[in-house]
Amino acid sequence: MLIIDSQIHAYEANTPKRPWAKVPNWPDHVTGDEMVAAMDKVGVDGAIFISPFAMYQYDASYAVEVQRAHPGRFALVKPVNPKDPAVADVIADWKKAPGAVGVRIMMPKESGLSPTDPGLDRILQAAARHNMPVNILFWGNLEAGTALIDRHPNTRFIIDHLGIMQPHVPPAAPEPWTELPKVLDLAKRANAVIKVSGACTLSHKPYPFPDIWDPLARVFDAWGFERCLWGTDWTRAYAVVNFEQAVEPFRVTDRLSESERAMLMGGACVKAYGWTPKKG
Repeated sequence: MLIIDSQIHAYEANTPKRPWAKVPNWPDHVTGDEMVAAMDKVGVDGAIFISPFAMYQYDASYAVEVQRAHPGRFALVKPVNPKDPAVADVIADWKKAPGAVGVRIMMPKESGLSPTDPGLDRILQAAARHNMPVNILFWGNLEAGTALIDRHPNTRFIIDHLGIMQPHVPPAAPEPWTELPKVLDLAKRANAVIKVSGACTLSHKPYPFPDIWDPLARVFDAWGFERCLWGTDWTRAYAVVNFEQAVEPFRVTDRLSESERAMLMGGACVKAYGWTPKKG
């Protein structure tokens, strides 16, 4: 079975050569080489490398370096800036980059972005022209994200992290699945798929996190496995679960058939991004 992680972040140590924009509660470094070693250890064949906004903002140069060193293991997604008047040109250039498969919008509530923001319109229209899916983070801001998806029916969206706020440190919120009904309603949008990424961070139970499966079953029923992309969100989830703990519950659970597991943990990602890893 091909296993593709739909969301990982790799980065160098914080140095003057490539300084971080801020210092999150992540490991001091998880370089591309270290990420490949970690993937090999847990049997992950490839990953969608989301250039980490927390460290590098809109600069994806490190992700490009890593992909160049490991071209068969990573495809790339770059955050893009709605305040940049030339963002459409940025997307056109990014489309030509080796391994580039998408762009990303950061739209949590604290971003202050409105669904009618002209910068977002520029991004989403350009992404549609270049047939690049738009990864979108709108946890804590689900209504605005939904309105944006409805505003751009010709753009393909990939919703980050189930659309649900996830903790950066344990424990999970007392009622972590409160917004699940809105996520299920989102499944009516034919131009969207959803990442089942970071799901283990929503558990109140220790590994292997048995309490995630009932709410996830509702997600699978609403969205269908061809529109659900498994992922770990490693390294963002570092302080809550380790990489192996984010992989193994999905690999071994009896709540998935083998065909469902294959689609969730790889097939849907190939379909959404048009990319297949090649180890060797």
